[in-house]
Amino acid sequence: MEMNNSQNQETKKTVVNFIMSMPGKLKSSVVETMKTTKKIGEDDPRKIVHAMKVGFALTLVSLFYYFRPLYDGFGQAGMWAILTVVVVFEFTVGGTLSKCLNRGFATLLAGALGIGAEYFASLCGEKGEPVILGLMVFFLATASTFTRFFPNVKRRYDYGVLIFILTFSLVAVSGFRVTQILQLAHQRLSTILIGGATCMVISIFVCPVWAGQDLHNLVALNIEKLGAFLEGFGGEILMYPGDENSKGSTKNDEKSFLQSYKKACLIRKPRRNLWQILHGGSRLMASSELQMRIQQPCIKMSTESGKALKELSLAIKKMTCPSSSSSSSSSSSAHTQNYRAATDDLKNILQNSSSKADLQEIMPLLVIASVLIDITSFVDKIALSVHELSQKACFKKPKVTSILHRGIIKPVDHVADVVVEVDGGSPEKKKNNLT
Repeated sequence: MEMNNSQNQETKKTVVNFIMSMPGKLKSSVVETMKTTKKIGEDDPRKIVHAMKVGFALTLVSLFYYFRPLYDGFGQAGMWAILTVVVVFEFTVGGTLSKCLNRGFATLLAGALGIGAEYFASLCGEKGEPVILGLMVFFLATASTFTRFFPNVKRRYDYGVLIFILTFSLVAVSGFRVTQILQLAHQRLSTILIGGATCMVISIFVCPVWAGQDLHNLVALNIEKLGAFLEGFGGEILMYPGDENSKGSTKNDEKSFLQSYKKACLIRKPRRNLWQILHGGSRLMASSELQMRIQQPCIKMSTESGKALKELSLAIKKMTCPSSSSSSSSSSSAHTQNYRAATDDLKNILQNSSSKADLQEIMPLLVIASVLIDITSFVDKIALSVHELSQKACFKKPKVTSILHRGIIKPVDHVADVVVEVDGGSPEKKKNNLT
């Protein structure tokens, strides 16, 4: 009895503690939800506008039920307009248009086939009609589902194939019990088209969100992150043991430019882990003559490549023609010329280096040099791609400020005498009395 009483008391205490802690947990959950909501809204206010657009579209299509004349014309089929808005309204205009077109064509094709299947099955008599309908539903659903495994179909038309299967099955099966199948198909198709048209109009004309602009900004941001990584990593290449403290580098500084590399979405699955190859190899090796000779070219290649990428990122952001266009262009930026010159210097050093060195010692150096040379070639390819983009997208040319010189000023030894030579005239000497 005493054990039972003690267990009951423990159970009561647990329940009481749980009930007493409920307000605190509820408060912390509400506060956390509010913080998350605020962060999402501040990061991208367009998401709040999108939610309001969806609510506005649902309010419009709900008029099919609110007003009697509309309800009498479409009946229960008006629910398909509401379902269409819910499933096809995407964040971007392109996503909404794609889903609307997929749903519209799939519904039209599946409705026509469903009516044809119902008419063909009715020719087989009352007993043969359900068998024919069942077989047609089986074969069409099987074939349509299998096509969803094709990469091109899955990437572009997966939603349309899904709607085709659903609509054909509903029309074919419901047609067996409904006498006015044409009216049913017409009502569903009309309400679906109305719902899709409502989504498209609101998505295009009410605060539109274009995926192309987001992609434009994302590409520029990723190139900038790669440039920040390479520029920051330039001071870390081939450092000798103990150089970290002399240069004042910290773990936080190291993580800052490393995070820029990790966050770049264009290199989600790199072939080689650039950080492990460069950072690990450069830290574990001892100092050598070859390392001292190639240190400056490697640093210059990394930093100048990063600065060139930042220039390309800025050109994409501002939609201006980049100064570093391609390898064959005569007008390359200073950073592009610098890392190309450093690449040539590194190749010459490696070609003229003595082969008597320990292979185990120089192998990490050769790996780092090879990776950096690959990086510069990739930067050239990125510059070429940006140049092609600037031509096809008609980027504006950057403004060039020119200074017109009316004459040539020659410095002289005596501070009080200034000689001004004017084009086409004789030099004049003026005396300035500074005292």
